[in-house]
Amino acid sequence: MTEPFFQVDGLNTWFFTRQGVIKSVRDISFDLRRGEVLGIVGESGSGKSVTGMSIMGQIDEPGRIVSGSISLDGQELTALTFEEMRRFRGRKIAMVFQNPLMTLNPLMRVRDQMYEAISEHEDVSRRQMHDRCIEVLMAVGIPSPEERLNAYPHEMSGGMRQRVVIATALLLGPDMIIADEPTTALDVTIQAQIIYHIRRQIDERGLGMVWITHDLSTLSELADRIMVMYAGAMMEIGTTEDIIGVPRHPYTRKLLGSVPSRNTPGEKLRQIPGNMPSLLSLGKGCPFASRCERATEICGEPVPATQLSATHHIWCYHPFEE
Repeated sequence: MTEPFFQVDGLNTWFFTRQGVIKSVRDISFDLRRGEVLGIVGESGSGKSVTGMSIMGQIDEPGRIVSGSISLDGQELTALTFEEMRRFRGRKIAMVFQNPLMTLNPLMRVRDQMYEAISEHEDVSRRQMHDRCIEVLMAVGIPSPEERLNAYPHEMSGGMRQRVVIATALLLGPDMIIADEPTTALDVTIQAQIIYHIRRQIDERGLGMVWITHDLSTLSELADRIMVMYAGAMMEIGTTEDIIGVPRHPYTRKLLGSVPSRNTPGEKLRQIPGNMPSLLSLGKGCPFASRCERATEICGEPVPATQLSATHHIWCYHPFEE
């Protein structure tokens, strides 16, 4: 197995508001190898997107990274200035957002937006830019790439726009891509097509990818490893087989149990009772304790990581038996 080229170690990203300190990401650590997809899953408010934005250096006031390390090929990203990180984005790390209409300028042709992404980092001719754009559009399965290049975003379907965004992320040959729920608004057929093309690009180019989602069924097809987050903290991390096949954390089991495909036809959909605790008033123990039927008094204490196997780690005092 290759060595990790990307590491996050002890990441803490907090927001300092008038109401208090919102600890959105707390002590998150993971690594990534080339050709690997790490899925980050959890319900809304679990800190998934803030983790991705922290990696991209796009946390604005009143938020900031208060501690931790983010490194790519030995380069410490948290030490970069705004301008240094701006040059780093796109060339080394690219991000794909959930809504392509928020990413693409409706007043500009696709061609001009893609050209701009290249010219920000490289001094090449328009012919070279054109050829590279055609190449990446074809790589993500866009038919008639010449026509799409000359189109405006509103002239394309949602699935086509998202492919354009993914193609733009590939333009400069980044080492890794962060995808923040890029297929959530698309129907399952288009989702499957996009996942196929992304997986192919990862394998062919040796990219690393962090795929942020609340959809475990998508991760079961795409991810090599999965990290489960809740209230800004890590609950469980392991291979896709570990997390989907033999989940040990009560939260992971509840999350899997709420997937509609796992429910018996005719029965009510299962849900996790209770609500996520306020990130303004988190205690020092397990944040899921108030919603967990296995919780005891010890769950109010800080929860250390427990290694279940070489690939499987959990943060729980009362994990399920395998």
